[in-house]
Amino acid sequence: MTDCGCEKARQDLEEFLRNEVCRTDAADIRAHLAECEDCTREALLARTLTEAVQRACRETAPEELRAQVIARLRTATAH
Repeated sequence: MTDCGCEKARQDLEEFLRNEVCRTDAADIRAHLAECEDCTREALLARTLTEAVQRACRETAPEELRAQVIARLRTATAH
């Protein structure tokens, strides 16, 4: 396990947060985050944003809003 550096950690951060990197890369990024305050803050921000988007995607829009959006999309695509 080695510190991969800021560039590599930031490049692979999204995949790391989604557990989409190999074990070796994950261990290296984890080691880097343990030592780098800037990248740790960026990872926290990315994780918070990802969780907020996931929560928002689980909610269903009110039926009236859905109908309005569909009507506007149909109008826009009809032109």
